[in-house]
Amino acid sequence: MSAPVAAAPALVSVRGVHRTYGSGRTAVHALQDVSFDVAPGELVALVGRSGSGKTTLLNVVGGLDRPDEGSVVVDGTDVTRLDDAGLVRLRRDVLAFVFQTFGLVPVLSAAENVGVPLRMRHLPVADRERRVALLLDLVGLADHADQRPDELSGGQQQRVAIARALAGSPRLLVADEPTGQLDTETGLAVMALLRAVVEAEGMTAIVSTHDPVMIALADRAVHLVDGRLHDA
Repeated sequence: MSAPVAAAPALVSVRGVHRTYGSGRTAVHALQDVSFDVAPGELVALVGRSGSGKTTLLNVVGGLDRPDEGSVVVDGTDVTRLDDAGLVRLRRDVLAFVFQTFGLVPVLSAAENVGVPLRMRHLPVADRERRVALLLDLVGLADHADQRPDELSGGQQQRVAIARALAGSPRLLVADEPTGQLDTETGLAVMALLRAVVEAEGMTAIVSTHDPVMIALADRAVHLVDGRLHDA
């Protein structure tokens, strides 16, 4: 009889994370003893109402904020122990963010926006152009490469932002309310796109949302209520 196959280690492992803002009576306990794992290739929906701690948790996972207690390991690296240079490398080489505000550079075309991370890596021009063209095609915007953000709809801008996040082939995609500024139909289309690109690029993703309808496209949901994990 063959030996059992060992399960792959978690790509993201959060253990006993606490994050409090302020002190005394005015203290806000944004995260309280949060622990969970995300497997490689998994798309996890982080679900909770506004103020539940979703953004704080994503910021801690991505190294934008530090917990008061606990650890966060991403791709084998304890994010909570990294210095500033280590955090820059993490966000350059391992993970990427997508925000609901898009964050595109107004004076750059869609293609130029997607290419920004590749310029920072000093990728040769020909390689950069091939990668940008591939990503714009992946998100359905091959015909909009030369348009600037103000010439695109909200849904199209978010697709450009997703393509830009994918430019460096991150292992982890962190998306904070990526459909928050979109109408329901466009939001669902963007979530479906995230599902497709996670599979196409072989990535892992954590996507926060306040809309339970959107968790249907995720592999599973992690629910936050007042900074604590709750079973669905």
